[in-house]
Amino acid sequence: MSYDPKKHHRRSIRLKGYDYSQGGFYFITICTKNGAHLFGRIEKGVMQLNEVGRIAEKCWLAIPEHFPQAVLHAFVIMPNHVHGIVEIVGAAGAKNFSPLPDPKRPKGTSQTIGSIVRGFKIGVTKWARANTDIQDVWHRNYYEIIIPDGRVYYRISAYIQNNPANWKSDRFGAG
Repeated sequence: MSYDPKKHHRRSIRLKGYDYSQGGFYFITICTKNGAHLFGRIEKGVMQLNEVGRIAEKCWLAIPEHFPQAVLHAFVIMPNHVHGIVEIVGAAGAKNFSPLPDPKRPKGTSQTIGSIVRGFKIGVTKWARANTDIQDVWHRNYYEIIIPDGRVYYRISAYIQNNPANWKSDRFGAG
């Protein structure tokens, strides 16, 4: 298949001009490809993780090992998506091995919230491909909201914690 700009035009959903490597709180939503229920099921308002879901949880919890500037807050693995709040303290360079800034070189993507999401997706996908018949785990992008203040933070945290109980009415869910 060759590149067709009419079919393959990728428009960024990121906030234009925003530095996604700067410190702050980010509400992240990562969806499975075609909304497939890969990570388990909801029973009586409680998420029951299957093996792939447990690996997704393990990979999520390992984010700070690979990105020491990332602090994890509330998160939930749902049947077909992941919600989480990631705090960046300073720059988010992978394994903190990024070279010192060079004003002549443009800033790469290894110091952004996107690199954290990409690393998480890669970890889950590698495991799924090696251990299941699942080849395509993720939707090609992710959604983020930059959390501006404590009020919004607490509202989003409550949404994340209540997500399994609200599954039937969730826009990603069964409802």
